[in-house]
Order: sequence, then structure tokens, then C-alpha cells
Amino acid sequence: MKVQVVGASNGKQVAVFENFESSSTIKDLKDQLHLKCPKYYPSRQSLRLEPRGKSIKDELRLSDLDFPEENKLYFKDLGPQIGWSTVFLTEYAGPLFVYLIFVPRPAFIYGLQASLKSRAPVVWIAACCWSFHYAKRILETLFVHRFSKGTMPIRNLFKNCSYYWGFAAFVSYYINHPLYTPPAFGDFQMYFGLAGFLVSEYGNFASHCLLRDLRPKGSTVRKIPYPTSNPLTFMFNLVSCPNYTYEVFAWMFFTVMTQTMPAGLFTLAGFLQMTQWAQGKHRNYRKEFKDYPKSRKCIMPFLL
Repeated sequence: MKVQVVGASNGKQVAVFENFESSSTIKDLKDQLHLKCPKYYPSRQSLRLEPRGKSIKDELRLSDLDFPEENKLYFKDLGPQIGWSTVFLTEYAGPLFVYLIFVPRPAFIYGLQASLKSRAPVVWIAACCWSFHYAKRILETLFVHRFSKGTMPIRNLFKNCSYYWGFAAFVSYYINHPLYTPPAFGDFQMYFGLAGFLVSEYGNFASHCLLRDLRPKGSTVRKIPYPTSNPLTFMFNLVSCPNYTYEVFAWMFFTVMTQTMPAGLFTLAGFLQMTQWAQGKHRNYRKEFKDYPKSRKCIMPFLL
């Protein structure tokens, strides 16, 4: 079959394939397009049935497509790409090291005498919690996560790193400041926040493991997630994205433990972003699976 690929923005011809098998997949077409236009490697390509339509999945065959125009596909350049593993390692290693810069109270930030002043125990505990969280994220990236998409536009990396690295400096500056005061309710508030943080971190890890086990390695299979024997996975009965739920809870407890405004703002910003992601995933679940549990919310049990 003849397949014509034109630009989504200008309608100009990008490539024409005269004798393409109808049983070939979109991935096969992307590989051939890459040969004709080496600049556009497969992960940089978006092929669509309409100029502003959604990208067609790589595994779909040409014979499965309902072409609005005779065998015409629209091409969009997604720009230079970067692998998700590299993205996450860069995003998460930065906050780990940026936070630790402030822990010794360097003179060029706090003044010559700052490092000599005593610290409340919560300051050290907060540093351990922050380091634990981002070390956990790095290890999960290396050994747990399985990504449905291999890459993202490299331009997004700078935006994401600015968010994570900037908040790390903002939060750490205040918690490690010589004038920082411990939480109002003392040890009770500190240990209550610490316990909630650790339980939430484990719930987040358990959710990631459950989602990992749903997708065989090297595939993009999607299934409805259900709780396992691990009690913290019960959250899957209530929300579509408990990994985000537990992450929000972890930073809420971190804020309670440290009683600082920057930690609260970081929690709020993370909640707003993760809510947006959760709503998208929730919609996709309900659209893809007709028997998806209707009682589940997106991210907050019974509320949102």
C-alpha cells in the first residue's frame, strides 16, 4: 500500500512509501521514516491521523487504522529526546545533593559563626528523611520502575530540574538556618511526623512494586491494579494513583515534623502537579477498562 507522510503544521510532504505492507506497524513505519530522514529517530516522531490528533500507538498495524484521508499520516517533530531513566536520575540526584549543601551551615550562606550553633534533633532527622526519600527514588528508577514511554523531550528536563533543585534549596535553607525553631509541640510532633513520613514512604514503595508487577518487562501492557496481601496496597481500592497519594502524605507529615512554610509550599506544589497527573491516568483507566471500579477517586480517598 502507498502511505504518505506530511507535516502536521504545514501539510508539506515529508516522505512517501510506495509499497508498504498493510500488516506493518506504526513502529515499522517510523523506522523507515528514520532511514529516509535520519534526524527524526523513532522516539522523536509523532504520527497522527489528523494534524492535531493524538499520536498513534507504535504497536498498531496500518490495516487497523481508519484513515480520514487516503493513506495519509501527519507527522510532528517532538524535538530532541532523553531517556526517562536519565531524566529521573538527574531530577532526583540534584535535590539530594542540593539539600546536603546547607546541612553543615556553610559560612558563605549563613555567616562565619553559624556552624558553631547547636541544632535541634529535628534538623538532623529532616536531613535523613529528605536524603532517604531521594535515595529511594533513585533506586526505584534503577531497579523498580518500568516505563511505558522510553523518552521525553529534553527541553522538559530543565523545567523539571529547576522545580526539584529549587525547592530543595528553599526547604533546606530554612530548616538548617541557625534561627530555625523546632515544632511547637516538641518531640511528640516530631515523632508523629516522622512515623507518618516513614509509613507513607513505604506505602509509596509498595504501590510502585505492585504497578511494576502488572507490566512484564519490555512490554507496555496495562491492567487494572488491585490490592495485594500487603496492607498498604489497600489504597488501590480507594484511588487510581495511590503512589501519588502516599507521596503527598509523606510530604504532609514532613511539613508537620519540621513546621516550616517552605516544606508546606513544596507539599502544595507537589499535590497540585500530582493531582493533574492522577486525573489524566484516572481518565485513561476508565476509558480503557469498561469494568474499572467506579468508586475509586483520582488521588484523595472519597474526595478527589
